[in-house]
Amino acid sequence: MFKPMVAFLFLLVLSLTAIPAFADDSVRSAEIFECRNDELLTWGDGADRRAVSSPLRFAYNPAGAPSWLPEKRVAGMVALAAAAWSQCGVPGQRVSWDPDPKRLQGAVVVQWSEAGSGGNFGLANYRLRTLSLGPKAFGLLHSRRPSYDSGKTLQMVISHEMGHLFGLMAHSRRCVDVMSYYNNGRGENCVSRDFSQVNVNGAEYRNDLPTACDIQRCRQANGFPPLPGGRLGAPSAAR
Repeated sequence: MFKPMVAFLFLLVLSLTAIPAFADDSVRSAEIFECRNDELLTWGDGADRRAVSSPLRFAYNPAGAPSWLPEKRVAGMVALAAAAWSQCGVPGQRVSWDPDPKRLQGAVVVQWSEAGSGGNFGLANYRLRTLSLGPKAFGLLHSRRPSYDSGKTLQMVISHEMGHLFGLMAHSRRCVDVMSYYNNGRGENCVSRDFSQVNVNGAEYRNDLPTACDIQRCRQANGFPPLPGGRLGAPSAAR
């Protein structure tokens, strides 16, 4: 049964302890930019499908945003994620917010909504074409770690939830993928080319933009040929 709402089940404890350092960034970088044939792994918790529409337009509504996350910065994150996911073959772009819904017809609304986010960091609703961000979750993160730049977490949440709207319903089992989660709560962990590098000193291993395997899966779901050599290019973000 298809579930139209998919939450970002990103463990808060990892958010609160994450530090921007990695034991061996070369392993992580290689995983981000290259996807091998045997690395298209998921947790089997959903069935990928085509994007909610093509092209995909995202309009950011800044109402209710935390004061430390200014509109220009968040809008830039939406634009960056949309540009990165466009390598999937489905064009994505950020468009200016307009309070008149008629002028935004067909666009996905990126909004701050406690109800819409279901108390999570983020929640994508495929049917309603919304991407809701959780003000309380980000408020808690900010209060616990005021010196931590929550923008990195926000970019990850936006990219992750946007991936569901591009058609990736299943979560990746590859630790570095933005569509991943680290474990399934039943003793099974995500996978990496060198698992000893994952969560070293509490560092966030997951990327904050789609990786080569995220894009590869998205291209499969939307009927496009795979990335040449499984290699990911650098996105050009038109903000």
